[in-house]
Formats: sequence, C-alpha cells, structure tokens
Amino acid sequence: MTTPSPRTTPRSGPLAGLVVADFSRVLAGPYSTQLMADLGADVIKVESPRGDETRDWAPPERDGVSTYFLGINRNKRDVVLDFGDEADRELAHELAARADIVIENFRPGGLTKFGLDYDSVAALNPAVIYASISGFGSKGGAALPGYDLIVQAASGLMSLTGEPDGPAYRSGVSVFDIMTGMQATIGILAALNHRNNTGEGQHIEVNLLSTALSAMANHSSTFVAGGQVPFRMGNAHPSLFPYEPLAASDGVIVIVAANDAQFVKLATALGLAHLADDPRFAKTELRNRNREELRPLLLEALATASVAEWFETLTRAGVACGPINTIDGGVALAESLGLEPVVLVGEGENAVPMIRNPIDFSLTPPAYRSAPPALGADDTEIKDWLRS
Repeated sequence: MTTPSPRTTPRSGPLAGLVVADFSRVLAGPYSTQLMADLGADVIKVESPRGDETRDWAPPERDGVSTYFLGINRNKRDVVLDFGDEADRELAHELAARADIVIENFRPGGLTKFGLDYDSVAALNPAVIYASISGFGSKGGAALPGYDLIVQAASGLMSLTGEPDGPAYRSGVSVFDIMTGMQATIGILAALNHRNNTGEGQHIEVNLLSTALSAMANHSSTFVAGGQVPFRMGNAHPSLFPYEPLAASDGVIVIVAANDAQFVKLATALGLAHLADDPRFAKTELRNRNREELRPLLLEALATASVAEWFETLTRAGVACGPINTIDGGVALAESLGLEPVVLVGEGENAVPMIRNPIDFSLTPPAYRSAPPALGADDTEIKDWLRS
C-alpha cells in the first residue's frame, strides 16, 4: 500500500508491513501506537523539538527519563519535525502520504494550519486510515482541553468513586486515556479490514467523554435505561453482594460471590452452609437487598483467620477472592502464575524492563524489539527515506 520504510530491525507480527505516522503525545495516542508497534507495525513517532512532554514528567524516572514516557513508547522509531518549519513540514506531509495509518491527538482543527488534517492528508493518500483522539469530540467540545482528570470529573466517574459520605475521588489510573487509546486501536483495525475489502481509507474519531460513558456500562445504563442516577458506594457493588473487601483477622480480603452457586461455596467454606438456604440470602437479588443483615454474619466468620489463610481456604473451595496488593504484589502474583509480566526491551545498558503486551497469539506473538527511543534517535535514517 505504501513505500516500504527502512528498518534497522526486521519486523514480524500480525501488523508487520504497516507504517504508522504517530503525531500523538502524552498517553492515549502513544498507548495505542505502542500496541500496534508490539504487533509488528513500523511506528514512527514524530516529536516537536521540545519533545513529548511526558519525557519530563518526573519523578519517577530511570536514567533521567520519565518512567511515564518509558511505559508507552517502546518499539518505535523517533524523528523530530518542527511543523512551523517549512522543510520539516514538507517531510511531515511526505510521511503522512506514505503511511498506512496516521494518528494524532491535537486539539480538533489544530493540524489544519499545517496541512496535516484528515482532508489534506487524504488528498495526498486516499487510502490512509486517519485516527483523531480528543477530549470532548470535534463538535461543541472542540475547544475543551482533553485531560483524563477533567473527563473523570465531567463524565460522572468521580461521583461513583469514594465512600458514600466522603468526597469524590479520581481513579488512581488515567483510565479513560488508556481506554480511548484502546478504542482508537480497535477503530483502526476495523478500518484496515474495510480497506482490505474495498481499498477505501477513512477518518476515525474517538474522544475521552464518549469512551467514558461507554466504559461506565452498567452505571450509564442505570441512568439511560433505568432512569436512576447512581452514586458512589465505596468498594461495594450496586447489584451484587458479597462483591467487596471484607475484614479478616489481620486485614481485608476481596471476596466475590456473583451467583447462587458461588455463594453456596463461600458459605460452606466459612462454616455457614445454612445461609445458602436462608430465605433472606438464597438468591442473588435477596442477598443484595439484605446485605446489611448478611455482612455481619460473614465478618464474624472471617475474623477467625488471617487474610493469607482465607485466601488459601477460599481459593481451594473455588471462591473468587484476593488480597489487596500494591503494584509490586500484583507483578509478583502474575509471576507466580506463570504470566511472565515483565519483559526486558532493548539491549545492553539501554535495555528497559517493561510490562509485556497483554495479548497472546498462537502464531504471531508480540515482539519487543527496541526500548523507548531518545528524542530524534532516528532523524537521519527517517529523513533520508522521506527525501528519497
């Protein structure tokens, strides 16, 4: 479809052969392009002379580079282009003309003055898949800055997070940036399939607010289908009980009994088998409605042993449960389960430990070819290719 780009390292994977012009920065766009790069796409990260701002979001850092930047920019090549400079702008046009995929997260309309908006690029490259990421879409919200925290607040997510009588809280992770990056990737792959069938490129738009409303799934449905506005319940679930942390003798353990059969297993393991036949608790809906009567009965039993002891006992009984770990504990758990969560990306002193791509393929696995690039690391190679 496009002129092959020079590659210092042979690429394999389900997206091998595709060239991605990555005009994005910060989180949603770079996360999307890292997913594609892991799967073999040749992602060319275009940065301004100042660089992606997340390079400086520190601490924490590793060898002077923000771990934020390192976490979402592996397997990419890097070129510095100043869109305000005519010669660099021409190279950016050439890159967009040769790319299979262009992805950007400038404010809507922000690339028009540089001739790098969808209409301009499609005139040069009709088969291009062009993905635009914004905070609030390209219509009435075009002028609004698209920060994840703002969307968490404005979408309603923060109203769902925290204790009922306490303040609203943001999620500890920029959930809508990450989810929007994933939605962009899904849209790109769907558009590629359409192009394979028809030869047609197209423009894809995703925004954080629409992603948020979709991702809040059952909570959004509570309002639009049920006419009720949900509010925060701490760690409780609005429709299931038990489905929350519960205190053991030395801490708390998260326990889930999402259906009647699971509750029978839980009650039996706790020495409370009779509760499964109690008319107050025999069905999921009844346990939910009568949770304040059921909770103290469960807590009384759980107080007789430690979190570690209950984790072993309940797991052996087939009950879904788990300790509340810090990140290091989460990584250790994945390692203990054989998931090999950490991969070493790059070679020698430049190698960086990173979390592996979460997708397993039987034939075309993700590859970890290169560490996140230094600013302008591939300037000469890429610019010579674009001028050729």
